[in-house]
Amino acid sequence: MRASGSGRGSIGAVCALVLALAVLCGCQRWTNSGSAQDTPGTAAASKRPSGYGAEFLARDECSSFGTTSFTEVPCSSERAAARVVARYDGKVADGPSCPATTDFVLHISETRPSSDEDGDGAIPQGYACMRKLEPPHPGDPGGGGGPRTVVGDCVYGAGTGQVRETACDGKGKNPPEYKVTSAVTTRAKCPASTELYVQLGGDRPVGCARPV
Repeated sequence: MRASGSGRGSIGAVCALVLALAVLCGCQRWTNSGSAQDTPGTAAASKRPSGYGAEFLARDECSSFGTTSFTEVPCSSERAAARVVARYDGKVADGPSCPATTDFVLHISETRPSSDEDGDGAIPQGYACMRKLEPPHPGDPGGGGGPRTVVGDCVYGAGTGQVRETACDGKGKNPPEYKVTSAVTTRAKCPASTELYVQLGGDRPVGCARPV
C-alpha cells in the first residue's frame, strides 16, 4: 500500500495492535517504490488440531485469545473471542487479501506429526482472517487498525515521511489528522481537497484522503 501527499512526498504507514506476545493486527507499509507491501502481523496459532472440524481454524470456526498462541474452540464456548471469516493456504504475500473488515490475521505454521499415519493430524501452512466476536472492531472503517486501510479510516503523522492509522473518533492514543474519504480509479478523480493519495488495491486502487 502506498500513500503520497500533495507537496508532502511519500508517506509510510504501519499499524499494530498487540495482545501480550501475539500481534493481532496486520500492517501496511506505504512506500515511494511504486508497489504496495501488504504485510499482516503475525500471531501464532496452536500447532495441534482441536478436533472441532476437518480443517484447523476453517471458515466460521472460532479461536480463543491467548498470551502466546491462539487455540481453536467451539464458537459457543465462553473462551471464544474471534471467528474465521476467510481461510487460505500458503503465504499471505502469495494469496488473496483478507476481507476489508478483518480485525487481525493469524499465520498458521505447517505441522506434520511424525506419528500420524493417515495424515489427519497434518496442518498446512496458511492464514486465517479473523473478526472479533465483540466490539471494538479495529478493522471497521475508522476503527484504527486491521490488516487493510479502507475508505473511512484515519491516520496521523508519526515522524518524517510516515503516518499511522488511528481511530477516527479521537479515542485512540493519537488524534486523527487525515481521513480516507473515497476510493477512485485514478488520482485525477480525487476531489480538490485531497492532500494524501493512498493505494488501496482492487478496482478502485486510489484512496483520497483529506485533513480532518
